[in-house]
Amino acid sequence: MSFNIKNLAIIAHVDHGKTTLVDALFKQSGLFRDNQQIETCAMDYNDLERERGITILAKCTSFVWNGTKLNIVDTPGHADFGGEVERILSMVDGVLVLVDAAEGPMPQTKFVLSKALALNLNPIVVINKIDKNDARVSEVLDEVFDLFIALGANDTQLDFPIVYASGRNGWAVKHLDDEKKDLTPLLETVMSHVPNASILEGQPFQMLVSMLEYDQYLGRILTGKILSGTASINDPVHVLRPGQENEIEKARLTKLLAFEGLSRIPINSAQAGDIIAIAGLGKATVADTIAALDVTTPLSAIPIDPPTISITFSVNDSPLAGKDGKKLTSRMIGDRLFKEAEGNVSISVKRSQHDESYEVAGRGELQLGILIETMRREEFELSIGRPKVLFRKDDATGELLEPLEELYIDLDDEFTGVVVEKIIQRKGEMIDMRPSGIGKTRIKFLIPTRGLIGYYGEFLTDTRGTGVMNKSFHSYVSHKGSIEGRNKGVLVSVANGKAIPYALFFLKERGTLFVTPGDPVYEGMIIGENSRENELEVNPTKEKQLSNCRAAGKDENIKIPNPRYISLEQAIAYIQNDELVEVTPTAIRLRKKYLDPNTRKKMSRVAEKS
Repeated sequence: MSFNIKNLAIIAHVDHGKTTLVDALFKQSGLFRDNQQIETCAMDYNDLERERGITILAKCTSFVWNGTKLNIVDTPGHADFGGEVERILSMVDGVLVLVDAAEGPMPQTKFVLSKALALNLNPIVVINKIDKNDARVSEVLDEVFDLFIALGANDTQLDFPIVYASGRNGWAVKHLDDEKKDLTPLLETVMSHVPNASILEGQPFQMLVSMLEYDQYLGRILTGKILSGTASINDPVHVLRPGQENEIEKARLTKLLAFEGLSRIPINSAQAGDIIAIAGLGKATVADTIAALDVTTPLSAIPIDPPTISITFSVNDSPLAGKDGKKLTSRMIGDRLFKEAEGNVSISVKRSQHDESYEVAGRGELQLGILIETMRREEFELSIGRPKVLFRKDDATGELLEPLEELYIDLDDEFTGVVVEKIIQRKGEMIDMRPSGIGKTRIKFLIPTRGLIGYYGEFLTDTRGTGVMNKSFHSYVSHKGSIEGRNKGVLVSVANGKAIPYALFFLKERGTLFVTPGDPVYEGMIIGENSRENELEVNPTKEKQLSNCRAAGKDENIKIPNPRYISLEQAIAYIQNDELVEVTPTAIRLRKKYLDPNTRKKMSRVAEKS
């Protein structure tokens, strides 16, 4: 059956309601039975997405509405996953910009909207969550309009249609006083404003690959939009790559898949303008062109913004190595990382020249933390180094340049002083400060990426867990000078064994513990944070010396405070250059790079001289 086809991307900042709105569109379209039980945020089917409540991977879905097939791409809302958003914009002909009625446009909204406007896409603005108590609809609409102007939108783009919605409750209206029934007004706006899928007329089959994933049964699955011609089972095709003269591979189309709701269904053919998935090709990857044999020029792909930080992945060589995981070797780690880089265009991987380790570059600590967590669940064991900022040199002047972040902070008024002071100490510059609600303030900074490494945990402590911090890449600027690192030392174990309550009872006076009684420890492992600036070597395995003397009340009732729990992202941000994070399927431990104390002292003297 042939339909009119419209391709639409939903873009917004994290937690502004994209995936929830897609759920409501599913129900509106009649894709599910009235009595069918559907999980909330059905598009977030990845375990990590459900646990963290964020979208990590861009995903396609579709349904038919009044004779038109609507392909929808749900995109991530966190700036660290911006590469996922950038590459799928080439597949769509319209954009739904979702903005929270209370928070207004945020960094990721600005980042992705700028990409969409540059591609001459005409967005539809949806003010979502207008039923919230703190909704400020008119102010947010003004902020959206100001954002469009600041990003250089043309007159057509500035004349954007506006829809007011509550994705959670499944209704949308074109005017605030309209009856709130269902999402029909939103769908009508999409049908009238989003053009039919753009295609190249009169040309043979061509498809630009925008997404790559792996299936245990089908292997590599390549998703993209057919720009011209038709694709049919058994058609001969070849794969072309920009910058390479020869074809990458030649094959026949053995498996075509179309999107229908939450499923991919096999089809025999697909027409130009549709978004489909192809399985069975062994070498094609993101940004490649799959085309008929008489096509000799690859399609151009949207350039992706470069990574800004890198982290070293290496083999876990601690005394506890190999007790939890099954994938331990450098070769296994390298194969997994290169496989990830093949499908994730916003990261890059290269082998270190000095040892069996790999430098993985990405957009931020969260993005790389998600990769590490995924590998951990796949039973890898790793050692992770401190994040390093990727510097550049100006070609003309030779000046050292570093990445600058645009930072938005929302917090209670009482915490503004301490936060502004900390950001300025980290070479941040305050650009804007304004009230964002009763007792709330929003502050905008420009700050070097280096200044944000390790700051998030401190920020949560300073704001008592109530502050919200969002960032996006701004530009490369001249080096801002040195930035002070962690201001406290650590407690380092000098013994192997298990942590003893008696020893921990006396060590709690020295600082904050990271371990509990019975936890395995080893020489060189970091078991806590010192209350002072210096590093302190301690013995957490020391037991009480027994004697024959016993008296009532002689022994103290040992009470040890709960240890500080450190998440993976917090651990990566916490460590210094001479420290590592040991990651196993069941544990996250902090340790010194050199476990032997004499070796540590020797290497620290070498580092000071260099």
